[in-house]
Amino acid sequence: MQSRRYSGTLGTQGQSQSTMAAPGGTLNCEDFSMFQEVLKLMRTIDDRIVHALNTSVPTASFSDKVDAKQTCKDLYESLMKAHLSRDKAIKACITETSAVVGHLCEERAKNCDNLSIIKQLRKEQTKLKLMQSELNVEEVVNDQSLKVFNERCRIHYTPPKIK
Repeated sequence: MQSRRYSGTLGTQGQSQSTMAAPGGTLNCEDFSMFQEVLKLMRTIDDRIVHALNTSVPTASFSDKVDAKQTCKDLYESLMKAHLSRDKAIKACITETSAVVGHLCEERAKNCDNLSIIKQLRKEQTKLKLMQSELNVEEVVNDQSLKVFNERCRIHYTPPKIK
């Protein structure tokens, strides 16, 4: 997880929202390396949370110049939107790849000697496992971001309880 360091600039907080989808409008589920690349872009807000907090949430001596409550609320909403978007995208790719695996299993059952089907099935099963592991990565990233957010914003803003 060395690459998950918090550096760089966030720019406008809404800017990271535009990188949620691949150029075609959806996450590419067929090519796993492209899938990972888009997720990396989608995690920009989480990667830069410390910088965003340092530049937008005032210290006690400057708290009268900036509305820290609103700033923290906006950042929290951006985080939640990003987390939900990534979760939906990953689960959609898992569903899509699961369907491909199911279809290939049926094909293999009909033609168990076809090496090309067996090879393709193994490839798709591996991709499915890698996508499922991204859900675990997502959980870690989300937890780290929320921990940093809570450390800095807990005195200014209390997020609503998640059901």
